[in-house]
Amino acid sequence: MECTVRWTGLSSGMTFLAETGSGHVVAMDGAPDGGGRNLAPRPMEVVLLGTGGCTAYDVVVILRKSGQDIRGCEVTLKSERAEQDPKVFTKIHFHFTVRGRNLKPNVVERAIKLSHDKYCSASIMLEKTAEITHSFEIVDDLADPPQQLQQQ
Repeated sequence: MECTVRWTGLSSGMTFLAETGSGHVVAMDGAPDGGGRNLAPRPMEVVLLGTGGCTAYDVVVILRKSGQDIRGCEVTLKSERAEQDPKVFTKIHFHFTVRGRNLKPNVVERAIKLSHDKYCSASIMLEKTAEITHSFEIVDDLADPPQQLQQQ
């Protein structure tokens, strides 16, 4: 895996463009008090959102493989950082909202635990400096999706 991060130049303040090995571009910027213009997420926000994406991906895959009828997965991450440089994450709480039909709480909890303990490289890496906690809620999606009427 590789990426290239480029500063966009003097006229942009502290904006950087990152191109991933898979060919996608992500913009990052700094806070105005650090010379940025607040045009994009901060680099540490990108680390946090990448961690959320990594664990949510795992949870969806694990629940599907477990035969659960999952319809949605959202994770909200709340973090604290050290006050002194390096301002590493010191606490991160993950709250999952998992939507589906007849989801089993023990299976959802197991999926989250497997992600954090075995599969999510990002959260396992961040666990070296941060206290990681998680919670979850299940939203039972009992309503059938609207069916499109066929006109004859």
